[in-house]
Amino acid sequence: MIFNIRFRFSTLSSPFSSGPPWEELKSLMALRTKDLLNLSVEQLCDYNLITKLRNVFLPQNFTKRGELEAVRCDTKSEILKRGCPVSMIIDPDSTLHKIRDKPLSVGKTPVQIQPQEIRLELRPGQPYTFDFTFKRADGYPVDLYYLMDLSYSMNDDLKNVKNLGIGLLNSLKRITGYARIGFGSFVDKTLLPFTDTNEEKLQKPCPREETECEPAFGYKHVLSLTDDGKNFEEMVSQQRISGNLDTPEGSLDAIMQAVTCVNKIGWGNSTRLLVLATDAGFHMAGDGKLAGILEPNQEACQLDDKNMYIKSNLWDYPSVGQIARKLEEQNIQPIFAVTETVADVYRELSKLIPKSEVGVLSNDSSNVVNLIVEAYNKLSSNIIVTHDNLPEDIAVTYKDCGGQKEHSDKGTCNNVNIGKEVTFSVTVKALKCIDEKTFNIGPLGFNEKLTVRVKTRCECECDNELNDKHKHCNKQGSVVCGTCSCNSGFLGQRCECSLGQKDEAALKAQCRKDNSTECEGRGDCECGVCKCHLTEAGNSYYGPHCECDDEHCEKYQNKLCGGNGDCKCGECKCKDGFEGAACHCKKSKDGCITTSGSECHGRGKCMCNQCICERGYKGPKCGSCPSCSLPCQKFGSCIECLGFGSGPFQKNCTGSCVNISHTIEEKLPKSDCRVKDHEGCWMSFTMTEQDGFDKYNVKILKTRECPEGPNVAAIVGGSLAGVALIGLLILLLIKALIYVKDLKEWKRFEKEQQRRKWADGENPLFQKATTTVANPTFTGDS
Repeated sequence: MIFNIRFRFSTLSSPFSSGPPWEELKSLMALRTKDLLNLSVEQLCDYNLITKLRNVFLPQNFTKRGELEAVRCDTKSEILKRGCPVSMIIDPDSTLHKIRDKPLSVGKTPVQIQPQEIRLELRPGQPYTFDFTFKRADGYPVDLYYLMDLSYSMNDDLKNVKNLGIGLLNSLKRITGYARIGFGSFVDKTLLPFTDTNEEKLQKPCPREETECEPAFGYKHVLSLTDDGKNFEEMVSQQRISGNLDTPEGSLDAIMQAVTCVNKIGWGNSTRLLVLATDAGFHMAGDGKLAGILEPNQEACQLDDKNMYIKSNLWDYPSVGQIARKLEEQNIQPIFAVTETVADVYRELSKLIPKSEVGVLSNDSSNVVNLIVEAYNKLSSNIIVTHDNLPEDIAVTYKDCGGQKEHSDKGTCNNVNIGKEVTFSVTVKALKCIDEKTFNIGPLGFNEKLTVRVKTRCECECDNELNDKHKHCNKQGSVVCGTCSCNSGFLGQRCECSLGQKDEAALKAQCRKDNSTECEGRGDCECGVCKCHLTEAGNSYYGPHCECDDEHCEKYQNKLCGGNGDCKCGECKCKDGFEGAACHCKKSKDGCITTSGSECHGRGKCMCNQCICERGYKGPKCGSCPSCSLPCQKFGSCIECLGFGSGPFQKNCTGSCVNISHTIEEKLPKSDCRVKDHEGCWMSFTMTEQDGFDKYNVKILKTRECPEGPNVAAIVGGSLAGVALIGLLILLLIKALIYVKDLKEWKRFEKEQQRRKWADGENPLFQKATTTVANPTFTGDS
């Protein structure tokens, strides 16, 4: 009979205590393979031997009873030191599984990237690097959409573009083998201040001498992508020039519609090029407010049945960021064919849009074919690999095809000719545990993308025994990665606690001291009682909440409690004759005794033959308090009753002022304090501090400084004189006012007298007092 028996042994230190049983197992573990070969069949099949070896390597026996299960999670080296066999260490690596991995190829449906779909299983925080290969295929189809500015300044250019189709197609086919072209036009929004809104001007925005003129419009799609050059020329030849008011055009509006209207334009699975031909700058987000447009651009296709942009006067212009994002989403590479006057503007714009080129048009656009071909060659030879839809908790970095520079957002490789194979190093890292997430990686300007599916390996991948009544868990749970997963209604490290009618939260609350950590993080809460773990030295924490241990007290000369005491619950209990926080000094008070025989002047404690002062006192023996001031006001009532027998304490002066000894002095050389008593008199005294706190020897000046009483006669006389004076002043004031008033009246009377004029006529009703009668017979002769 032949037996093929394989054992795994380890001579590493064990987590179990030493003793005869363990020494026996250690000796068994020390057996070498040749020793096993010399054992008899009976010895090899000895049930006790196999059971002992098996029990040593059971994962649930890795921790001692009461030891924190968290010790299972550690570095590999630390776990090995604790005696765990290598075969039982769960340490999964990050892995890559290729779901689709077609080889690079050419043909009708070329494959230019490899792999095409992968699944990454990552450990959080552990980066994983893989290679991404790209090979530019020969004959890869090209879609080119020509977007032209039809404002009046482009009149000469339109004439040349009308004959562009066949020549442009032939040039592209010489490069790629298969190409399609399309056409669209734009001007600007038909609102002031961009376009003259006069009805006549809206219908004919061109100068009067221009006979053929297109009504004002924003953007119009003219021809979907086609490989028919004649059809291109026919459709373009039907286009007429138009016009607007200001210099910038609605270029970004037109680009947004050309990019988002994928079905209308007819974009295919090909290299997508968008040529923008213009001689002016562009309006951008925010400019629409000049025309009262407040709604931002919604990045959506809005063409009507006549292929006209119907939201031109309702949506604002898009921002440069929106244009860049939509171009990248649709893998469309813009070529800005512009005149020399605005070339610098579009070069700055190109810096903000990846995979874009700027070419300078001649005045009449006669060089547009060569410009497009040159720009296409530049774009297609510069490969930029980047990602889209990247989840929040995943980080991706790239190394260029040379493998030297690392970038967080893209990898680049220049001068890549047709048929040349280049490889990028891509590093993916999950920042935390996540559910399965998906994102894409691919070269800009190409539709092919690598789909990356990422999931994290956060669960313990253990070979668990399917037994929910495991003996290790008191038959009330199953063993999962060496720990007990308790059945409903049970808890504890070994599922030893039955909840019964109690609430689990209430039981755990009993294990928290002052609402802190459960068992202070040093034990397990079992049925509302803390079962304390072992300390680093193998002793046990203790206390109702495992708050105590006898290993963490102060040390002196690297000895716990200086070797002169015992550590009890974090504090040193010193032996007789020693003291101090670390029992580091002998008891002595020689250095603390003052000349008066007191200890530290009664203002501190003597520890290690040194005074430890209290309440701000300083000095070797707490003799002074630099920051303290004499409490003159505080003891004012005591001074009044002791020195003068008055004040609030006069009935119980001795009992209220026990800390003050005093003497009455006729004179004082100096006065430390000067305080008012309840009668308003000033008391002068000196205070000398005695041993202890708030104890003073006071010398009180016998006489007080009391203010003199008021002079009643002077006060009454002064008051009467003041009243009389005030009355007199009032009378004089009244007299003055009357005089001033009368003076004004008199002057006014005099003025009226001067202006008076008497009439010379007589009153017809007036009769004189005398009557003169003439004698008719009197002749006057004597």
